[in-house]
Amino acid sequence: MSTLRKILVSKDISCKSVWFMRQAGRYLPEFREIRSQNQNFIDLCLNSELSSKITLQPIKRFNLDSAIIFSDILMVPYALGQDVKFIKDLGPELSEFNIEKFLENSEKEFSKKLKPVYKAIEITRKSLDKNKSLIAFIGAPWTLLVYMLNIKKNKFEIDFNKLKKKDLDINKILSRLIKFLCVHIHNQISAGADVIQIFDSWAGIIPHNNIKDYCFIPNAKIVEFCKKEKIPSICFPRGIKEKYKDFNEIVKPNGINIDYDIDPLWAKNNLRGTTIQGGLDPKKLLKSEEEMLEGATKYINTFKDIPYVFNLGHGLLPETDPDRVRKLIEFYRNHQ
Repeated sequence: MSTLRKILVSKDISCKSVWFMRQAGRYLPEFREIRSQNQNFIDLCLNSELSSKITLQPIKRFNLDSAIIFSDILMVPYALGQDVKFIKDLGPELSEFNIEKFLENSEKEFSKKLKPVYKAIEITRKSLDKNKSLIAFIGAPWTLLVYMLNIKKNKFEIDFNKLKKKDLDINKILSRLIKFLCVHIHNQISAGADVIQIFDSWAGIIPHNNIKDYCFIPNAKIVEFCKKEKIPSICFPRGIKEKYKDFNEIVKPNGINIDYDIDPLWAKNNLRGTTIQGGLDPKKLLKSEEEMLEGATKYINTFKDIPYVFNLGHGLLPETDPDRVRKLIEFYRNHQ
């Protein structure tokens, strides 16, 4: 059993586990070289050989005990028939959502479109040390819906008036997304993934009276599916603040990733029965080495006597120096 699974499943506090969100990405010169020759991001995600190669780049560089497959949460809307483009400095842009076409999607066609992603997982698993986990991931239903309906105002807000004008049955769409996400999870597990991370990146902007229906219940259904598949799950309901406590009690994932706005001591006292992951602000890696290590020490010391996976409160930033990443990993590994 991998170190990550020991901490997630067995709650083994004698293990040390470290990996980073976006550990395979733009901060690495070897990734930028591949990316410069592959301008279409969706096509790059569908190139099994290159996807696997990118996944393994940080594993070759650093003393990490888990790889996370190079892909994107928006591969699901792509497989459900929407065009997905990534606009420089603006982010993803999806074609107009058509409810009739969306409801007509078949599981067979969906899986066929994502076959290269599963092939990348197979290739990676063969190259990866047996003691290392291979993490696959999905975007949570609500977060995917935000992108699919193009209701983002900017990086921090969504347009609820636009959502109301669309006059769509949100719960029906979420329910349908859950079905396809479970298919995607099953296929990724079958290909060789042994941990699933669920990113609910837009959970923090859900109105209070909708958070149970739009966030807690959809995530709980997916986590329950993962349990039936005998695969541990980590949830990241970013930005929900003190609602992390309710989320943990209702959803019951094996692990929960906290963002950098969550006080680690509060998390330790309130997120019971789960493995805590992450928390460190990725901007700390852009500060002085002393400030970076001071920030890391806060999390390491707070969680030293409970199951904890060292990670960040968001993904590694593109301007991060790879040498800083190496020093942070070494510091964690050597910390007593």
